[in-house]
Amino acid sequence: MYTLILPLAVGVGLVHLVLVLFGVLTTVNLIGVPLLALSLVAARGLGTVNRRLARVLLGVPITDPAPFRPGRGLFRWIGAALTDATGWRAVAHALLRLPAAALAFAAAAGLWGGGLVLLASPLWRGWPGAALLSPAGLVLLLLAPSGLRLALAPERLLARTLLGMSANEARIRRLERARAFAADDAVARLRQVERDLHDGTSARLVTLAMTLGLAREELDLGHLERARPLVEGAHRDAKETMAELRDLIRGMLPPALDQGLETALATLAARTPMPVRLDADLPERPDPSIEAVAYFCAAELLANVVRHSGARHASADVRGRDGRLTLVVRDDGAGGAVTGAGSGLRGLAARTGAVDGTVDVRSPAGGPTVITVALPLHI
Repeated sequence: MYTLILPLAVGVGLVHLVLVLFGVLTTVNLIGVPLLALSLVAARGLGTVNRRLARVLLGVPITDPAPFRPGRGLFRWIGAALTDATGWRAVAHALLRLPAAALAFAAAAGLWGGGLVLLASPLWRGWPGAALLSPAGLVLLLLAPSGLRLALAPERLLARTLLGMSANEARIRRLERARAFAADDAVARLRQVERDLHDGTSARLVTLAMTLGLAREELDLGHLERARPLVEGAHRDAKETMAELRDLIRGMLPPALDQGLETALATLAARTPMPVRLDADLPERPDPSIEAVAYFCAAELLANVVRHSGARHASADVRGRDGRLTLVVRDDGAGGAVTGAGSGLRGLAARTGAVDGTVDVRSPAGGPTVITVALPLHI
């Protein structure tokens, strides 16, 4: 089906290329500049049509590029059109697809057309020649689908490379989504802190105040023996409240990070209820925000190991090389970790994506699980 539409698409592309070339040649005149801008905007539309054809008929997964957003006014519209990378890439696609389309069309004509002609050889050629040509035609027809699929490989490659989102656009969109998630996550964490303070620490402080009030009343009445257990209980509640506050503060930003990521990870490994081997090599200190992301990634991954893996040992390796920080957490558990809802790995990927990082999960059934977090050292 695609090869039947291909000549028409190529013909339209040739006409458009002529218009673009005419616009380029006449840019020395004032009329050539707006003509070239119109041609590039039209190239966007032509690219949209070709992208949908490739997506539907060739099965090529192509992400739509960012929409055309010109500024207000004629001159800003022309400037935006002339600097539109998507339009120029669509022009490049129309030019480079000519030999690819010729190859695909020749393959279709040779395989399908030649196969049908040879298969029908008994109608126009006598025996015994037809006895040899007909089987050859049948072979060509049987090979036609796979041969045509192979011949369309350059067309698929060009569509995927030039008609979809560019690498920079994909990176920007990924960062936008990750940072939106990070903002929502920050709001959720603040609300969690508020709930913890209200339901935990605040309630304990209210109880502490009431206990001290009762103790003061007993002291005013001279009942020292009754006041003593109340004061001791208030002292115990005060210490427990301080411990809760320390845990809450540590959950927001561990104090150990003030001494560096290696020290913070060593503290985290020591507190994990499982033997954790830590190997750290950071010749230069990352940015504080990167250290915080790496620490919380390690904390989440080690917590997952303890809760879900059934492992007996784990390790955490952190390296800093060539402007990148790499954190690798391994365990000897049952494996089967997936980046899905409820696993915590999806949130981990979003958190690392907010700073242009990545998460790679390798966890075959039966283990071991190896999760690699890659982050920039500086942002």
